[in-house]
Amino acid sequence: MKRESVGFSDDERARARAYHRPLYLAMLLDLSFAIGVLAVFAWSRAGIWLFPRTTPVIAAAAYAAIVVAVSSLVRLPLSAWRGWWRERAWGFSTQSLGAWLGDVAKGLAVNVVLAAAIWTVAVALARALPGAWALPAGAALALAVLLLSFVAPVLLEPLFNRFEPLADEELAADLRAISERAGVPVRDVLVADASRRTTKVNAYVSGIGRTRRVVVFDTLLEAADPGAVRVVVAHELGHRRERHVVKLTALAMAGAAVAVALVWGVLGTGVADPRTLPDALLLLTALELVALPGGAWLSRRFERAADRASLELTGEPDSFARAHLGLARRNLSELEPARLAYLFVFSHPTPPERLALGDAWRAAHP
Repeated sequence: MKRESVGFSDDERARARAYHRPLYLAMLLDLSFAIGVLAVFAWSRAGIWLFPRTTPVIAAAAYAAIVVAVSSLVRLPLSAWRGWWRERAWGFSTQSLGAWLGDVAKGLAVNVVLAAAIWTVAVALARALPGAWALPAGAALALAVLLLSFVAPVLLEPLFNRFEPLADEELAADLRAISERAGVPVRDVLVADASRRTTKVNAYVSGIGRTRRVVVFDTLLEAADPGAVRVVVAHELGHRRERHVVKLTALAMAGAAVAVALVWGVLGTGVADPRTLPDALLLLTALELVALPGGAWLSRRFERAADRASLELTGEPDSFARAHLGLARRNLSELEPARLAYLFVFSHPTPPERLALGDAWRAAHP
């Protein structure tokens, strides 16, 4: 019998399909809108009209802010349908429209600041070093990625959530013991107040060095039993043990250098003109699309390693099965994705794949 038939009913599989299949179309539409906005800026008079008439470096920052803001506004109705209205219709979102728009505004502000800073530095370097701007620009962008990996947990994440140490002392002691077994001791497991946004459950790891942290949603603590919580946290500690955050940060730094090299190879000294920003962003969008399958494959590989670590650290295959059945049902996870969707956008194995991994581990460790 197929794993899907063992773990999930026909109704659950049909409901998951009904929830996810329109989202694939929404993702394609959002990508089309993003590319369309950049094309309008690059190849129509709109880009000329909206370009600020000031010094090149100041114009670079202002133009980056304009491009990012216009793109976000054009895509806002689709984002609202996908991220707020539909989530409320399916019983997931706990936010008002005003609160959701507030989060969008904060995210937009962060994106505007980052885009303006990056493009300003690129234009300034291209004007100062016309024949060799790519080398310092690539190094600067790679270092910026590294810096963000350090500071995001303490500067950016608190913009969207509040964090407190886990209050359940017995469970906290269990989790610290698991972290000791994993060889990645943590002082605190932090709890995020995700319930003010969603009913979905999750946990994650972020940060490097002194900013590293394991975070669980308060919805997870409310929905799962202690055994399942141990499995989920052990999974996140598995990422730490395998140094996945460090590896992904290094890969992102290399990707930043490759992105600069691509822009340099196509645009060359043209980057000295701030109006080439839409062309540069179109190139980066193409690079991102090319990299999607490889990135998704690597992420799934890391997730499977963390799943195995959670089984090794807890020795609780029953809790593992309960955790992933509960996560899939609570989050209405996709159970049978289309092949292309799986290859391009699935960063995690499907719930049936994870349950099969748990069964295989149980058989190997009677």
